[in-house]
Amino acid sequence: MRILLVEDDPLIREFVVEALREEGYEVIHAASGEDALAWCGRRVADVLVTDVRLPGRVDGWQIAERCREQDPELPVIYATGFSPVAPRPVSGSLVLQKPYDPAEIVRAVKTMARRASPG
Repeated sequence: MRILLVEDDPLIREFVVEALREEGYEVIHAASGEDALAWCGRRVADVLVTDVRLPGRVDGWQIAERCREQDPELPVIYATGFSPVAPRPVSGSLVLQKPYDPAEIVRAVKTMARRASPG
């Protein structure tokens, strides 16, 4: 199972990538919304984990909306410490508050993966 992780903080990104890989997930990571959209266009992920606030013009809400245009059933996990924008999560998503323990992301991914795979 492949996870697309979008996180601009390199330390958080490293911890989460490591935690997910230890659980056997393949992780693709992006530091900006623009990078994430390039991956979304290729439909490479089974679950999207995205920070809400990102540098540049594309935020986590927009990434999820654009990825869902390509893959309407894509499970999404949002991570946010503070968002100046009112939440507009896509249906079938989870929102995690920062700071979080990487184990929380692993649990959330497992939950979303179960929802994504029928049976």
